[in-house]
Amino acid sequence: MQEHHILILGAGWTSTFLIPILRARNLSFVATTRDGREVAGAKTIKWSFDPEQDSISKDKNQFSDLPLAKHVLITFPLTGEGQSKTLVNGYQHAFKGKGVRFIQLGSTGIWSGAAPGWVDRHSSYNTDNSRAIAEDELLGLDGCVLNLAGLWGGERQIRNYVGRVAKTKEDVKGKGSLHMIHGQDVARVVLAVCEKWEKGRGERWMVTDGFVYDWWALFAGWAADAEDKDGDKEDPEPSPQAKWVYELMTEENIRALPRSMETLGRSYDVRELWRTFGLAPLRARI
Repeated sequence: MQEHHILILGAGWTSTFLIPILRARNLSFVATTRDGREVAGAKTIKWSFDPEQDSISKDKNQFSDLPLAKHVLITFPLTGEGQSKTLVNGYQHAFKGKGVRFIQLGSTGIWSGAAPGWVDRHSSYNTDNSRAIAEDELLGLDGCVLNLAGLWGGERQIRNYVGRVAKTKEDVKGKGSLHMIHGQDVARVVLAVCEKWEKGRGERWMVTDGFVYDWWALFAGWAADAEDKDGDKEDPEPSPQAKWVYELMTEENIRALPRSMETLGRSYDVRELWRTFGLAPLRARI
């Protein structure tokens, strides 16, 4: 039986960056989707995870028709107690305990309740969060968790979301720090964890590009219409969000942008990630 380098469970947006790098590095891969659609030019297997299915006591379970892989990347959220065990133990059972390595993609949202100031992967997080519960379970099974900041790249451009996240001046006033990671760098981190598994196993990693962005600075920097970023309009008007930022700077006595770390709130420190795996982001600074 052929053993692939990586099996991607749930090939979505992240896979549009991961699959091209896997091809460039001549690493074998296989991926699943709910509908068996093509992703990044690759055919996928139609498959979905059933957390309620008993995957241990049967000779043939929901993982039996999947191919064997050295690494399994779980891109969809597992929640609560038991789901990580069902997936990990079920896949291992289907392949007679081949020592497969599991990587879960999570979110930095589990630190959303942290106090203002510097936060890193060792900082306290919301252990009652349903995703965090499943991630902790996976860590106990010697897996690795990558908690990703805001995702951008390709069709995902944060500038396009300005009108959604800041509809009013009060919305702008409440915006502090923002942390992002490009899809290409997510893919590079995943493969670095595979390559240096002994450094990643059993560990939770916070993944950002190392920048702490100020929402106000972004709003101000994107004052021009997204369709007029080259300044072709003869008499353009700045966006409402940019106008509100400059009003608030006077009201809040903010002399210049970006604001100070003390004002922004939480700031994520991810130096350990990039140092441990010997990487630097390719797509830092949105």
